[in-house]
Amino acid sequence: MGNELHISKTADTRQQILDIARRIILGKGFAAVGLNEILIAANVPKGSFYHYFKSKEQFGNALLEDYFDEYMVMLEDRLGSKTLPVSDRLLGYFRYWLESQCSDTTEEKCLIVKLSAEVTDLSESMRLTLKGGTDRIVARLARAVEEGIIQGEFPASLDPQVVTRELYYLWLGATLLTKVHRDRTALECAFKATCDRLQFAA
Repeated sequence: MGNELHISKTADTRQQILDIARRIILGKGFAAVGLNEILIAANVPKGSFYHYFKSKEQFGNALLEDYFDEYMVMLEDRLGSKTLPVSDRLLGYFRYWLESQCSDTTEEKCLIVKLSAEVTDLSESMRLTLKGGTDRIVARLARAVEEGIIQGEFPASLDPQVVTRELYYLWLGATLLTKVHRDRTALECAFKATCDRLQFAA
């Protein structure tokens, strides 16, 4: 029983650091945030940080892995339900993407867009974590598109892997441009292009 409590407390502290850090880094970026700022916000002593993470780079990898794990749960919740047609599930997912990235809530912003340009030239391991995570997202979206083709909701001529990569790259670029322009135009264009590509009405 005591050992179970220790494991639970350790997991909770580690997750607390990751949760607090994500909010701060989404606002400021990875390199600009020092460990002290994270630890003060999380109310965790510096020695404890190095108990969970050997370096800031390892911490960065853990942060990304945690983000992708959480994102995949959200994605499965939205795409895995059989109560709606696949087209409605995908449309709902992309609507969520549009609205969340246009909101003023920092916690809902995309960590992939925030960190990709910053860390990929600085850390090979973080680059690989980003690659692995985005590959997981594309693979799940491709399964949904494939399901839609089988159900006759999308054109049979579509290649699920190709069209999913096209759309995902489009949405990542549109999300970045939304940050640059500070308006909805790029994401609304991405939404319309997605409807056109999959041939369903918005």
